[in-house]
Amino acid sequence: MAAKLDRLNCVMAGGGTGGHLFPALAVASQLKERVRDCRILFVIGKRGRGEEILKGQGHQVIRLNIEGFKGRSISKALMVMAMLPKSVLDSVKILRGHGAQLVFGVGGYTAGPVCVAARLLGVKVAIHEQNTYPGLTNRLLSRISERVFISFEESRRFLRGAQVVLTGTPIRREILTHKRRVGSAEQPRASEKRPFTLLVLGGSQGARAINTAVVDALAILGKRGNLPDLARQAGAIRVIHQTGELDHGRVKRNYAARLSQEDGLEFHLIPFIEDMAWAYGEADLVVSRAGASTLFELAALGKPSILIPYPYATNNHQELNARALEGMGGAVVIPQAELSGERLARAIAQFMEEPERLEKMGQNAKGLSKADAAALISEQLLEMVVT
Repeated sequence: MAAKLDRLNCVMAGGGTGGHLFPALAVASQLKERVRDCRILFVIGKRGRGEEILKGQGHQVIRLNIEGFKGRSISKALMVMAMLPKSVLDSVKILRGHGAQLVFGVGGYTAGPVCVAARLLGVKVAIHEQNTYPGLTNRLLSRISERVFISFEESRRFLRGAQVVLTGTPIRREILTHKRRVGSAEQPRASEKRPFTLLVLGGSQGARAINTAVVDALAILGKRGNLPDLARQAGAIRVIHQTGELDHGRVKRNYAARLSQEDGLEFHLIPFIEDMAWAYGEADLVVSRAGASTLFELAALGKPSILIPYPYATNNHQELNARALEGMGGAVVIPQAELSGERLARAIAQFMEEPERLEKMGQNAKGLSKADAAALISEQLLEMVVT
């Protein structure tokens, strides 16, 4: 039975990119539905589009002056460590000012000082770990957290919380409730006359390596003679491409210089896709990085994917995440070191020629899905506050 609470002052703390914040937004939405007077404050780092994303959803945001130290030079790491006491004191002031009853850490180094401050003040602390191999911050915070929520069973052995609960990664309701287009995994494409739609995602920041490989692959697919055995039967291709803000101009120029609609290509280049429900709904195949948030969205929607993990992710967590989905038959993984336009073109063309395989992959991806994660986490957070 869900815990009853009339008022809640909650702080959600974590990284400043969509990968950390979209699951937090899903939980925030559930909390607001369950508590009549629910005040949620997000405390995020200095980098990323987090403030823009959160304020666009009507949330209050404070940026904390803190940086991560893993992978830094010794001098830089020492400088960051010297900032930690002030970050904790700043967090204490933030929590007191908000009247916080609960702190929910959603990953990333920003959660560290906020959760520590909460523990010092006697405020309830819970964290969520999205990845198969937890980052250093969450490994440490698990020791002071009353609840630790995990997305993958594989991460349990690295965490030391009083209660470690397998929940999956929370998915935004607008993603879960979008109307599937005809031709999705639930309705085969064979009965339709429309382009094969490829959705390209490099995360909220974009991904230069993926952007380059996609243009190269489309240039190959646009010239059918280069792949006669694979692409002979392939029809027109429609591309929805999230380029990232920084790489948008370069990608736009490359599309204009190398690709033509006369080759059966239709493309929509977007720096950052606000309406992901629409984008997923249009997609027959997704080419993407392998952040946990994206993987669980793909799984919830049964979307087949070609995953290209970010090779410099902490502890190589993106490849570990991607291999978990690949092992279920729900994705194909291409390491960035092995990525080329030709390899990507062949993979896309094979899926275009084998819609049954594409549909099967989408069905397999659903095996990772835990669509009720946001509801489960929100109920347990309220239970923490009430007890």
